[in-house]
Amino acid sequence: MFIGHLALGLAAKRVDPRVSLALLFAAAQFADLLWPVLVALGIEQVRIDPGNTAFTPLDFVSYPYSHSLVFLVVWGVAFGIACRWLVSSHRAIVALIAGLVVSHWVLDFVTHRPDMPLYPGGPRFGLGLWNSIPATLAVEFVLYAAGLWTYLRATAARDAIGRWAFAALAVFLVIVYLAALGTVPPSIQALYISALVGAAVLLLWSWWVDRHRVPRPGFPSEDQ
Repeated sequence: MFIGHLALGLAAKRVDPRVSLALLFAAAQFADLLWPVLVALGIEQVRIDPGNTAFTPLDFVSYPYSHSLVFLVVWGVAFGIACRWLVSSHRAIVALIAGLVVSHWVLDFVTHRPDMPLYPGGPRFGLGLWNSIPATLAVEFVLYAAGLWTYLRATAARDAIGRWAFAALAVFLVIVYLAALGTVPPSIQALYISALVGAAVLLLWSWWVDRHRVPRPGFPSEDQ
């Protein structure tokens, strides 16, 4: 899942519009930000296996530290506490960030085949939505549309960048998502490099456009 995870980051803006969209995206995608680093270091393993599921050619052999439920709870709490120290003094940010980090396991549990570990060396789970491309697309696009709608209800553009650069980002994410469908990476190295570059572009772009949007009336602003 990709735009489904981002949908939760978008929707979380309604919970606290003071938090940067880039930070919310980073929390929702924390597992997938950590994963390519651990793969590059040889700590976690993935195999290119076309046909593994209908939706992705990847066989996630081992990713207990980036994708197990127990570790995501630990990462989520740690990330939330760090955000409170470094980004915001509001106590609610810990629960918000931790919840987004853990939500990654829940959504992956729905889409993956049974390869989502409960804890390192523990049982693996997955409902296998990726075995159906139409069902996967339907679920992700519904989530994405709901996330966009919620974000736009919580914020308003304060200039042209906030309006059009955000619209461009929203469309770009859909294009990237659809373009990746059925694409087989040429190598594991190409896979983790492209993942890291894509994450950097996503976070920088979302940080930029979100700075040009403001909370709508009725939502807390940064100085409250």
